[in-house]
Amino acid sequence: MTETPRTRVGATPAGRRQLRRALATAAVDLFAANGYEATTIDDIAAAAGVGRRTFFRYFDSKDDVLFANHDEIVAEMEQVFETADPARDPIEVATAAVSLVLESYAAELDVSLKRFSLTRTVPSLRDKEVATVDRYQRVLARYLQDRFAAAGDEAATLRAAVAAAAIAAANNHVLRRWLRSGGRDDIEAAATEAFTLVADAFRTSGEKPSGEPGTVVAVLSTATPLHEVVTRIGAALREAESG
Repeated sequence: MTETPRTRVGATPAGRRQLRRALATAAVDLFAANGYEATTIDDIAAAAGVGRRTFFRYFDSKDDVLFANHDEIVAEMEQVFETADPARDPIEVATAAVSLVLESYAAELDVSLKRFSLTRTVPSLRDKEVATVDRYQRVLARYLQDRFAAAGDEAATLRAAVAAAAIAAANNHVLRRWLRSGGRDDIEAAATEAFTLVADAFRTSGEKPSGEPGTVVAVLSTATPLHEVVTRIGAALREAESG
């Protein structure tokens, strides 16, 4: 009887995701136990049950492995934008997309807490985190710019940059408070509150949100002066930070 050849774990998309996460989990555990500097790439590969060459098929450095799911989240965000109803408010779509970041952290609490501790103490990892946030923000800005321009907003580029920065800031605020609580806070409720504050900054006076209770809905008026939008966002984020 001929034995069916075994498929390598990394030979399929699901297998590659599994292996990336195995490497990331091994790295985080080793960093937390032995220290970032003391942990080598060979250590990480061995802990994940693979060789050094396999590690470099997935990551360029130790810094990269800590944010293993970054590319997946960006791809998922772009999928949200591609499939969103064109009639749906762009701020609502953008906050729904960036919520995928929060969901990813909440799904792996132990890894998220260890990563948070590491990014607070290892400068290169902190820099990598900043670069990661910047990429999320640029993805948001591209989508918003397209939507604002399609609506005839002459300040589409600047307005998109301001809105993306506000959404990213609200997301980071919620994420850091949740991590500092050890994952005990209600991250979903906090996100709804923070994103609503940002959405309100883009809502003209007298407008009311629509939709089901508890959803984040914003009505963006391109007639609202940009300086007024910036002022509203600043007040909203200060309120969130003091909450």
